[in-house]
Amino acid sequence: MSIDRFMERSAVDLRTGGRYSLANRRDMQGNRREFACRTTRISPFQMLVAAPVLGPTGERVITFFGELGRLDGWITDVIEGGFLVDIAATKKVRDRLAKKLVWLNKRKNDAVVDARQQQRVTPEDPHTNLILADGTTRGCFVIDISPSGAAVSADIDLEIGTRLAVGSAVGEVVRRFNEGFAVQFDRLHHPSDLERMIRPPADLPRCRSPLEVPMERAALAPEQRNVCFVTGSAALLPEKSIWLID
Repeated sequence: MSIDRFMERSAVDLRTGGRYSLANRRDMQGNRREFACRTTRISPFQMLVAAPVLGPTGERVITFFGELGRLDGWITDVIEGGFLVDIAATKKVRDRLAKKLVWLNKRKNDAVVDARQQQRVTPEDPHTNLILADGTTRGCFVIDISPSGAAVSADIDLEIGTRLAVGSAVGEVVRRFNEGFAVQFDRLHHPSDLERMIRPPADLPRCRSPLEVPMERAALAPEQRNVCFVTGSAALLPEKSIWLID
């Protein structure tokens, strides 16, 4: 089924985070690599998933969502930043999934939550760019963000201590987990600025790394250096703060 046809069918617009693995994405030991993902629309038969790493049509997918459990299937269509999965399930499993979707949709509509007051925020658009210290950019999926850092999933292995930027927010890798890694920002960001900070700078194609601060700006405060996206010395990185990802 195509995504266009799926969007015309009855389904629930539901955002719930989870993880997935593709049949042809494996680590050095031959095990399936896991990445973070998020549903955007789902029915008992298909689901549209936002994801950092895409597979070709026909590839086997194993997903797991805390509130929905394990859902296996095959990719039937691909769009930028996501894919459609044809869910493989028995009638009993589909009936149970249908009831769960009705309950989750009702809970979503009944809930009154001010996301700005939450310590962690699930970004409206999880797709952005990682910018490494050498100027290399890689697409990534932001699982969640807080004023002090972000959890990120991407098709790249980074060591703890690696300096990078998530969009425009500069920091370093402080922890690794199965689906990705945690980034600690160099400074706290205001909760209202989080969505904006993880967006890549508009002039990114014309710039080198945001971690390269020019010599003449070395005397600036760390928060001023964080937003400088011009060529310069990679040794002059913003000073690290004591804030950790909670």
